Amino acid sequence: MFTPANVFAAILTLIPFLASAFFGEALHRRIQPLPTSIKLALPSALSLPYLFVSLASATFHWSWFFLYALLPIAVTLLLHQARQVDPDQTGNWRDYLILLTLGLAVDLRWFEPAWPPHLAVFNKMILLNAGIYGFLFIRELSGVGFDLHLRLRDLRIGLREWAFFTPIAIALGLSLSFLHFHPLWPRLYQLAGAFFTFLFIAVPEELFFRGWLQNLLERRLSRTQALLLTSVLFGLSHFNKRALHFNWRYVLLAAIAGIFYGRAWRQDRRVGASAITHTTVDTLWSIWFR
Repeated sequence: MFTPANVFAAILTLIPFLASAFFGEALHRRIQPLPTSIKLALPSALSLPYLFVSLASATFHWSWFFLYALLPIAVTLLLHQARQVDPDQTGNWRDYLILLTLGLAVDLRWFEPAWPPHLAVFNKMILLNAGIYGFLFIRELSGVGFDLHLRLRDLRIGLREWAFFTPIAIALGLSLSFLHFHPLWPRLYQLAGAFFTFLFIAVPEELFFRGWLQNLLERRLSRTQALLLTSVLFGLSHFNKRALHFNWRYVLLAAIAGIFYGRAWRQDRRVGASAITHTTVDTLWSIWFR
């Protein structure tokens, strides 16, 4: 699994994600002067991780390569059009089509057969990078809050919403037999796993659901309506987690959690704040209540 090709592909996947999170403004200044044709074609480079992984594992297929090369371009082109027809950023059908496509592709695992076993995380990150490039640097969607220079205020907001949600989650989860308390002393690797959860689960999901979806919905609906609708959709995205059938308990708990994640994000419109709430909830669950 940790072959040179896979490690190099992981680095290529992380560069656009982390560069956007920590150096977004500088990156934006470098991308904007580029000719439109180059800006639209640039995300085809997101196919390189697939190329390295598949060639090294002898699983390369041209159809998958073209998908990973052309889908990011399609995302970029649609968001370029959305920017032109909707300069006030009130939300365009192209925005929602892209969110629907990316969301379903990840949630229903449409493209995971392209990858060797245990490497499907590349798919999620490539699609996330396509969305980041399109929404942040082409659409230039305002108010996303994708800045991982975390502040003490982000921590306070994130932990406040975690404290509000936790009693509800424990009481409801135990009563539904969804949660099962395990009194044990956490191991070091479990605590270290919180960093992985933050970076590869909480931040991507919070960017998608709060920074993009809730952000756009607030431009058409009230803040409360946007919060509730986003939370319901967030809950539904968990319908197939930990079960072969519709896991309504997971959906319900995730939808309620989404309310508090959304509250954390909209306080200062910061993905980092809601990702802290999300990470703390997931870490508490994975150690003591799974």
